[in-house]
Amino acid sequence: MGSHSAHWMQALAAAPERASGITFCGVLFPGVDSADYLALHAEARLQAYVMTPVVRRGLAEGRATLHPLDYLGIARQLQASAAPDVAVAHLTPPDADGWCQPGLGCAFTPLLWARAKRRVAHLNPLLPRLASSWRVHIDELDAWETAAGTVQTFAEAPAGAVEQRIGARVATLVRNGDTLQFGLGAVPRALAEALRHHRQLRLHGGMATAATRTLAEAGALRTGERITCGVVLGSAALHRWLAGLPTLWLSDVRQTHDPAAIAASLPQDSRFVAINSAVEVDLFGQVNAERASGVLQAGAGGLPAFAAAAQHTPGGRLLICLPATARGGEVSRIVPALGQHGLCTVPRHLADAVVTEHGVAELRDRDVDERAHALIAVADPAHRASLQHAWQQLRAAL
Repeated sequence: MGSHSAHWMQALAAAPERASGITFCGVLFPGVDSADYLALHAEARLQAYVMTPVVRRGLAEGRATLHPLDYLGIARQLQASAAPDVAVAHLTPPDADGWCQPGLGCAFTPLLWARAKRRVAHLNPLLPRLASSWRVHIDELDAWETAAGTVQTFAEAPAGAVEQRIGARVATLVRNGDTLQFGLGAVPRALAEALRHHRQLRLHGGMATAATRTLAEAGALRTGERITCGVVLGSAALHRWLAGLPTLWLSDVRQTHDPAAIAASLPQDSRFVAINSAVEVDLFGQVNAERASGVLQAGAGGLPAFAAAAQHTPGGRLLICLPATARGGEVSRIVPALGQHGLCTVPRHLADAVVTEHGVAELRDRDVDERAHALIAVADPAHRASLQHAWQQLRAAL
């Protein structure tokens, strides 16, 4: 089980024969992790959980496997799997007591670390030293190299007018004191701006991003309250700022994503509100967040777990946010029913609210007709008539 380090990849590339016959296993984030283990050697293989261009090529060549699991499913499989021969971590150098911190994240590596036959690390003095539930003592390592290496950064897309309208609508559904989970993208950035005047908010989710800083500097977060996440994604400036944030706490997916752990972390006066994006939503309330035009874009990620937590914590909300159209307005992202080109990431029984630039469709506890009409109302006006006609046909065939 490896965590990405550019220095680690450079060392492997310098001795590619070491990758012969090796199966690399990792949870690589699309658009962030660019490590190409398959390019190291023709006999290298990859065990993957999220679709990336490298995985797609590996599947075509018969050198990769793709496991269709969400984050909690990945955690279960990793914990039940055979002990890896080598676990690789990207860590800070040890402090005065010999402890190394996991830098930008510890979502999955801790699940296998203790069972690995050998444990090696790239100790990078450029990594931020962030507080976490998992740390590694230098004495645990079988081998390590200390080297200043490139620290992964991520540039989020700016929020345009559509995303700002969606963010403003979502903000009206958030109450002071809520515990929020949201991921990457233009809508979360717009939402953070729209939440500047909220107060006593909490953050618990998969990642810390630029939105975290926006909310903290606006005074929207509870003073002294822990911010729990699995990874940090953002610029070098964000890394430096988070390193000075004493409330940030990194933990693995068993704490960041498990609905029971989320429920246990909530104060009595706080609701859990999960805010996530999607590729499309159908008139039954099913959410496709993985596949566009028949092509896998990523994986289920943490969305199913957060959807379940929103449903099963008191007052919880699941807000699915998406622009109403794609391809310059030609394609509606509110669709009659998920077809052969889509995948159901969140089933209809977990549906709650869907937000587009045209409004909010409240779905929870509504019957099938009420749901369909609510979703048609937030679709782009140019597509509403065809959606209404499609629903009449679907309704007749129920």
